[in-house]
Amino acid sequence: MDNNSNNIIVLMVCPVSNYLEQEIEKSFKVFKLWHFEDKEQFINTHKDSIQAVVGSAAAGADAELIESLPKLEIVATCSVGLDKIDLARCKEKGIRVANTPDVLTDDVADLAIGLILAVLRRICESDRYVRSGEWKKGEFKMTTKFTGKSVGILGMGRIGTVIAKRAEAFDCIIGYNSRTEKPNLNYKYYPNLIDLASNCQILVVACSLTEETQHIVNRQVINALGPKGVLINIGRGLLVDEHELVSALLQGRLGGAGLDVFEHEPDVPEELIGLENVVLLPHVASATVETRKAMADLVVGNLQAHFGKKPLLTPVV
Repeated sequence: MDNNSNNIIVLMVCPVSNYLEQEIEKSFKVFKLWHFEDKEQFINTHKDSIQAVVGSAAAGADAELIESLPKLEIVATCSVGLDKIDLARCKEKGIRVANTPDVLTDDVADLAIGLILAVLRRICESDRYVRSGEWKKGEFKMTTKFTGKSVGILGMGRIGTVIAKRAEAFDCIIGYNSRTEKPNLNYKYYPNLIDLASNCQILVVACSLTEETQHIVNRQVINALGPKGVLINIGRGLLVDEHELVSALLQGRLGGAGLDVFEHEPDVPEELIGLENVVLLPHVASATVETRKAMADLVVGNLQAHFGKKPLLTPVV
């Protein structure tokens, strides 16, 4: 990349990490949108100089932002998910898009297994039982084993495949639903999600969020999973109809849930807070020091490649 890169202006639309901010600032001039009270006025003032946008799972580049930045060349997101980016508009305008796949796969898969164990073995509730002094009054209740359970995976992509591999180590029977059947996989393919939910005890949501998959886990799917079933979501909150999930848990139509993501983050339905058969995490599946550094390095690498006239490291568009 040439020495003029410091004249290239990158707009960060949301806080990601101090490390990412520092690394981008080494090569580019950076504006942080959250520092400006009147965001619209700021964008209007600088619209002719911003050439790159950096986002994350929290915020990206919607149609409005893309239209307001005539010099925009690339959107680089510090996430695998692309639901915060208007990909069609980017393609139409010739704007490049890059994400951060692969580097977070292990962490997300690890957390999915962690959530399963936490829900089935009531790990968080047990911890509170000891801390509160309840143990002195009597033994903790019996829980449910994980080994040998049937696990259904919605979305057999990179992350889904690695979750399946980890679940296999627990002697689980694996089934999956995906847009298409995957060749060379020995797991049972269910073209219909309700059939998958009917035939598994634990359903892990690991697919991408698109217009087609929004609320793909609806009342029928939840009812098919049933009063002993457990739902794990490490994908996106909007993949699950949260209203239906809450009502199923409250009514006992679903056995439990482990959730890393929610429809309106950081807001979590109040009804979930008091439920002991639910484990709630603040969207941290990829939040390890090692992985967030690797993700940030990929974002910077993609920006440097683009402005250095080299192929993107992880191109999407």
